Amino acid sequence: MNAPIPISDAPLVCWSCHERTLGTHFCTSCGKIQQVPEHSDYFAMFGLPRKLWIEMGALDRKFLQLSWKLHPDNFVNATPEEREISLRQSSELNDAYRTLREPVARVEYLLAIEGARVEGKNKQQAPPELLEEVFELNESLDELREAKASGGDTAVLKQRLESAKKNFQDKLTELDGELQVVAKDWDKAVDANDQAQRKSVMAKLNELLNHRSYIRNLVVNVQKELL
Repeated sequence: MNAPIPISDAPLVCWSCHERTLGTHFCTSCGKIQQVPEHSDYFAMFGLPRKLWIEMGALDRKFLQLSWKLHPDNFVNATPEEREISLRQSSELNDAYRTLREPVARVEYLLAIEGARVEGKNKQQAPPELLEEVFELNESLDELREAKASGGDTAVLKQRLESAKKNFQDKLTELDGELQVVAKDWDKAVDANDQAQRKSVMAKLNELLNHRSYIRNLVVNVQKELL
């Protein structure tokens, strides 16, 4: 997989003056607001490399700065094309900020733009190490549904499911910790320009994301039954 071209190094041509520009959001020649480049991504919008560690304070400051500069209120007297670009840039910026500030969403997005996100073939299949716990959980859920339908006592069953829910929530926390560790491996591979290591790390990130998605769905299903 080829390394991504930094947006600042990409040859861009201004739609207005038709001069080459190094500006991501505004033309460096005429100052006009620019379209979001086709090869751009959320990291590039903030001038960041495709790495998973981001300093949140710097991201927040950059977001506020760009939000002010790109805001449609600044283009009320501009051409219709500039107003449209402002709306599109502002919307894209908000999406980028929401994604990059959340660690799991950041990993999912990175894998997607690297063309490496592969969801589990069978989302209903429990990871091998959780088979017994998932079997017991499903039994408890069935018992609770039956008790609700027959008007039976559900207190003990709900208590058991609350305990199971906490257990799986703890597993989510552990997985998030593992994601952070592997994310550091990704950044090291990027710094070393080690393509083989990048591929290996992405496979591990995919595995952790799929594992996390399965457990999160379990927690959601238990919560629905406890309501």
